[in-house]
Amino acid sequence: MLAAMAAFFMFTVMNVFAKLLSVRHSVIEIAFYRNLIACMPFLIMVFVLGKRDILVIRSKPSLIGLRAVLGAISLVTTFAAFSLMPMAETTVLLFTSSLFIPVLGVIFLRESVGPYRWAAVVIGFTGVVIMASPAGQVSALGITVAIAAALMHATLQIVLRYLGRHESPETVTFYFLVIGALITALPLPLVAVTPTMAEVPLLFGVGLSGALAQWLLSTAFRNAQAAIVTVFNYSGIVWATLFGWLIWNDWPVPTVLIGASVVIASNGLIIWRESRARQITGARIRAKF
Repeated sequence: MLAAMAAFFMFTVMNVFAKLLSVRHSVIEIAFYRNLIACMPFLIMVFVLGKRDILVIRSKPSLIGLRAVLGAISLVTTFAAFSLMPMAETTVLLFTSSLFIPVLGVIFLRESVGPYRWAAVVIGFTGVVIMASPAGQVSALGITVAIAAALMHATLQIVLRYLGRHESPETVTFYFLVIGALITALPLPLVAVTPTMAEVPLLFGVGLSGALAQWLLSTAFRNAQAAIVTVFNYSGIVWATLFGWLIWNDWPVPTVLIGASVVIASNGLIIWRESRARQITGARIRAKF
């Protein structure tokens, strides 16, 4: 649980660095540095510590490539959303990724989705509509980009569910970072700006905080149930609100707070229902023996 809380704190720190850099730098350039710096620990493990098994793709090279491409797009859209809107509002809108997952699971994995989860999806998007109302004072472009980023996050979760059956997390993450760095490097001649000395620590902060967040999240999932780890995702709204207030003097208006509460409640319903379904399935399996 400590690892989960620390992971979502570090994800927020990464987004803070990205938002600060977006004043002068393209989000594509920021994503490039994030991937480049984050893959350095993996390169050390492979070429210095000799952990060559990270390079081995067991059976799904095309899917790993697809995951890397989608991941690069997802990272760029996420940073773009934070550049357009306050921290707290963007963080809440990214929570809608869990609302897309049941829909995508039905389409691509032929998963069955019951009335509880469909109700949660409807409730969650009602919260988004409340946040997007004129009184919410939230950028329409920012909402669109954040929802697009959430959809990309959900798509990645579906791809990772399938990849997890065939490839190790280290291998998937390594190729995501390397390929993502190559993809985001292509437009750099058109968008890159030479960093100032004051910005260099921010660039390293984006990469290192992202890499640390990924490692902490893997540690959390290795030592606790997924339902428990997922609950700590909502600590991100606390960190995002705190950083938004301290750095940009942003504080969510009442309409945004109401919409955010609805989105978080819908996510909580999904988590509870999935946890309940696993308990019932486990009980049925034990009953057979």
